[in-house]
Amino acid sequence: MSEPPQDATRPMPVVDTEKHPGTGKPPGTDQHRPPADGQPALSPDAHGSGRFWSARRVPAAIVALLTLGGAGLLLYDIVAVRTGHPAMYWRRELARQLAERHLDDIPVLAGAAFVTALGLWLILLAITPGLRNLLPMLRPRYDVRAALTRDAAAQVLRDRAVEVSGVREARVRMRRRRADVRVISHFRDPAEVRGDLDAALARAVTDLGMVRRPKLSVRLRGPGKKG
Repeated sequence: MSEPPQDATRPMPVVDTEKHPGTGKPPGTDQHRPPADGQPALSPDAHGSGRFWSARRVPAAIVALLTLGGAGLLLYDIVAVRTGHPAMYWRRELARQLAERHLDDIPVLAGAAFVTALGLWLILLAITPGLRNLLPMLRPRYDVRAALTRDAAAQVLRDRAVEVSGVREARVRMRRRRADVRVISHFRDPAEVRGDLDAALARAVTDLGMVRRPKLSVRLRGPGKKG
C-alpha cells in the first residue's frame, strides 16, 4: 500500500522579526545560539526572573467585603439621620467613647495596635510576591516563564541520589535556598559513596535550571547495627 502524498501547500514555520521592547533585537536572535560548553542557551534576562506573584484572592476578597459592608452600613445610617431618624446605637456609642476616652487608655491603644498590625499585614501582602512553593527556573526566552514546585525539585534530587551505587535510602527536604539531603548507605565505602553522591547531586541541581541554585546540605550515615 502506497503512502498518501504529502501536502505541498502546507505553510512553513516563520520566525517573527518583531523586536522585543528595550532590547532592540528580534526574539530568537541570540536565544537559539548553540551553547559552547554543553549548557542550555540562556536569554539575557535569564538571571532577572523573579518569583511568581500570588493573586491574593482571599485577602483581597476579605478586604473588599469588609470595606463594602462598612461603607454600606455607614451610608445607610447617614441617610437615615438626614431623613429625621436617630443615628444607630453603634455610631452614637462610638462617638461618645471617642469623646470621653483618653489616647493612653488601654482599649484605645489596643485598637490602634490592631489597626496598625492589620495595615502592616496588608502592606506586606502587597509588596511580597508570595507563592513560596514555586521555585523560578531560568528563562530560555523572554516570553517564557516556568517554575518547579518544591516537591518536584526534591523528588528529582531524591531520584538522582538513589541512583548512586551504595545508597539504600534518601530523603530530601527542599527549601528556597537550600536542599537538605539525608542518605543511608550500605555495602560501599562511605567515602566513595559521598564522592559519587556529591557529584550526582551537583549535576542534578544544575539540570534543574533554577534561577537561584540551592545550596546542598548532605548528611550520609551507615545502615546501623542490627539487634
